[in-house]
Amino acid sequence: MAGIEHRQVDGDEAGMRLDRWFKVHFPGLGFGPLQKLLRSGQIRVDGARAKSDTRVQPGQTIRIPPLGVDAKDTKTGPIGGRDLRHSPDGELLSRMVLHEDAKVIVLNKPAGLAVQGGSGVSRHIDKMLEAWTNQKGEKPRLVHRLDRDTSGVLVVARTRGAAQQLTAAFRERDTKKAYWALVKGVPRKREDRISTWLVKEQTPDGDRMRIAKHGEEGADHAISYYRIVEQAGQNLAWLEMEPYTGRTHQLRVHAAHIGHPIIGDPKYFEADINWTFPGGMQNRLHLHARHIDIPHPNGGRLKVTAPLPPHMVQSWNLLGFDENTADGED
Repeated sequence: MAGIEHRQVDGDEAGMRLDRWFKVHFPGLGFGPLQKLLRSGQIRVDGARAKSDTRVQPGQTIRIPPLGVDAKDTKTGPIGGRDLRHSPDGELLSRMVLHEDAKVIVLNKPAGLAVQGGSGVSRHIDKMLEAWTNQKGEKPRLVHRLDRDTSGVLVVARTRGAAQQLTAAFRERDTKKAYWALVKGVPRKREDRISTWLVKEQTPDGDRMRIAKHGEEGADHAISYYRIVEQAGQNLAWLEMEPYTGRTHQLRVHAAHIGHPIIGDPKYFEADINWTFPGGMQNRLHLHARHIDIPHPNGGRLKVTAPLPPHMVQSWNLLGFDENTADGED
């Protein structure tokens, strides 16, 4: 480098340690030489002396003296660490991708794969995302959750800034999520609003939600909407469900609450003695996050639809349901 250079910290580097920032931009600069430049005040942030653990913020200017090493171009496309995609986790994630750009990835999560770790969970999406850590050391971030046995649309932020915007969109309910469920029986109303209070209980089989009274300690208000898309006689119904709030197991509890539990739900389906599981249908949770409509960090709306998982495709074929019957998801 011929002379002194001044570089601005960009938006995706908020909170990064200064030594990490140099490692990203000047990987050939060793720890010792960096410390020497910091101690002598040759490296400065907004004109002030700084230490290796100084946290930089977007818009700050870093004074860079002649270093004798080349800068690294970190602008390598949407997935900075694309070489890591060839790891087993990276390969599996790649097969799940429904949408990908520089800020957002949308996955079609398989049923049975946990989103985050917990007791007895060895493999989960959050851990697998380490395979997509970019050259700035940023791992893609989860911005919402799906139950382990629920399949479908899962939104992941590629950058810290995108994560903040997407998380705010979920919190402020500026998102529209549609789920498909297969339930026991047929609700009396073709469409309805379900409003209850829910409280979490610890059980030997893990956390379970139950309907609570207003004012009960720890209870949260939960609102869901549903409409019947199709039915198989009076035995089964295909519902499109929309959670207005985002409580744990909300749709599963609400379906059971109105007397029409979701087929294959291990926690909330309590079949009566005369009910038999339909032949040829897998005893797995029939709940799928079908569609999401969310504000994109760059502006506009991102709309993504996830195809049904294999066990639900099998059930839809068995019942003669046509996916195209449910208009409004695309």
